[in-house]
Amino acid sequence: MNSFITRHSKKIISAAVVFAWLGVWQLAAALINEPLFFPSLTSVIKTLWLLLGTADFYTAVANSLLRIMLGYLASVIVGSALAALAAYSKVARALLHPLMSVIKATPVASFIVLALILVSSKNLSALIAFLMAVPIVYTNTLSGVLAIDKSMFEAADVYGMAGITRFRYIYFPETFPYFKAGCSVALGLCWKAGVAAEVIGLSAKSIGEKLYDAKIYLNIPELFSYTLVIVLLSILLEKLVSLLLERLYKIVVK
Repeated sequence: MNSFITRHSKKIISAAVVFAWLGVWQLAAALINEPLFFPSLTSVIKTLWLLLGTADFYTAVANSLLRIMLGYLASVIVGSALAALAAYSKVARALLHPLMSVIKATPVASFIVLALILVSSKNLSALIAFLMAVPIVYTNTLSGVLAIDKSMFEAADVYGMAGITRFRYIYFPETFPYFKAGCSVALGLCWKAGVAAEVIGLSAKSIGEKLYDAKIYLNIPELFSYTLVIVLLSILLEKLVSLLLERLYKIVVK
């Protein structure tokens, strides 16, 4: 029994913390006693259970998931490619620096309003997710490349390592922690910005549209339910991306 607790202590502590905060939520709702503004945990779970039995729920989740993840994947590819270019060329680095700084400094709402002029609300969340994530992936990946110890390249020259071999055993493993951290942060930001774009742009059959409708009709339990879905999806996808990246690392390096 003790060995089981020791092996799974982190999971047990994490679960205890989650249940503690859920208890705080339920207690706060009971003390406030205003379900119109702050629904209880039980009412939110009941509403979510009812939503799980409707086709509209799955359509909205699938549409948002597809669009936001497309924007995220595009940002990972483009951000990594631009980082490689910037690491290779100081001119490219100088040209890209102000562009990335402007994107990071511009409010999400400004991008959403401007993007609505160029694209339909259907594709808005994918574009916003892409724009918000590219600078993060770019900056982290570039930082990883520039942080590589120059003596490693000298050793590679001595042993005749070049091309793919140098990438596998120097560039990729040394840059991977930075790249992975960037992907993790970018994914969370993609969900926040993507859903915000759906709310403002009123993207049809999306989670953002459901949030907007719930606010308009003061259906607060449904508003909390969809928010809970967003949080859970973000956590699950972050775990999935982390596992896939670790798998990629083993394939490339080994």
